[in-house]
Amino acid sequence: MRLIRPGADYEGAAKTFEAWVGAGFLVPDPPSMYVHEVDFGGRRRRDLIAALRLQPYDDRVVLPHERTHSGPKEDRLALLRATNVSLEPLWFVYEGRGTGLSNIIDVVSERAPAVVFEGPEGTSHRLWTITDPALHAAVHAAIEALPVLIADGHHRYETALAHSEEVGGDPDSASRFTLALLTDLDDPGLQVLPTHRVLKAGVAVTGGEDMASLELTLQALGKQIAAGTYRDHRFQLLPLEGEVAVVELHKQVIDNILGKRNPEDFLLYTRDPAEAVRWVDEGVGTTAFFLAATDLRQVLKLAQEGKTLPQKSTYFHPKPPSGMVFHRLDPDRRLY
Repeated sequence: MRLIRPGADYEGAAKTFEAWVGAGFLVPDPPSMYVHEVDFGGRRRRDLIAALRLQPYDDRVVLPHERTHSGPKEDRLALLRATNVSLEPLWFVYEGRGTGLSNIIDVVSERAPAVVFEGPEGTSHRLWTITDPALHAAVHAAIEALPVLIADGHHRYETALAHSEEVGGDPDSASRFTLALLTDLDDPGLQVLPTHRVLKAGVAVTGGEDMASLELTLQALGKQIAAGTYRDHRFQLLPLEGEVAVVELHKQVIDNILGKRNPEDFLLYTRDPAEAVRWVDEGVGTTAFFLAATDLRQVLKLAQEGKTLPQKSTYFHPKPPSGMVFHRLDPDRRLY
């Protein structure tokens, strides 16, 4: 927290980082990649941690799927300028089927881990260090031709790209890369949760099918492209035309209700559907909208077409912990 959430004391974060390095609390590794494993709720996910080359969105290699706002980027850019360190990994997903990368990760994770620790929300973590240049080359060959989708960290990616342009360095300088955690779309532990919406104003939505309860409404969402609604103590299932429910909910319903008004001024978000119901009952909002988890392959397809989704369309869980690995953004240090 002293490093990534220093308030406005960005220079203080930089001094803290250098003090920890000087005291030996943080120790430089040789050139390395890492495998990270998290166990949570009976599930297990394995990720690769590596340095990812920063590339503009126009290159169609790093793909965004959500819009960003200027405020968070200004804060993160000030921190990067002060520390010149990538302090926490940005999270990306990729389609690794047929690349052999999952086999490399499985082989590495058969060894004894370098670090074992407990995280928040009942998570358990293990971390392996990969120092073998032959394995580095194999990972690079497996993934270099693949586009990657930003799972979590749109603001931080754009900030890292802007900082890289400021700092400069040749194309293979450390400053041209960011710390990245990469997860295969086929990983059985990759969990995406829905984020429900509560509209603070607007007319009632009509044309839905009455549902007896919140539970039955949520169960029905996974069977078709639809959104659940709640207003005036009444649940409904609202069919939507299209491929991605959250996109069509905004396009066909929310945008029509709000007209030219900015949706972000009238929406509240929660991952707890019961909380959304409570907010409506308490008068905090007028209508709740419930969604099923978004299909990541549909998100990737839209991103490859250059399309973005509404804010908070995906929630990847659990988030990778900060503090496992840091990446110095030194323009004089080459990664190749």
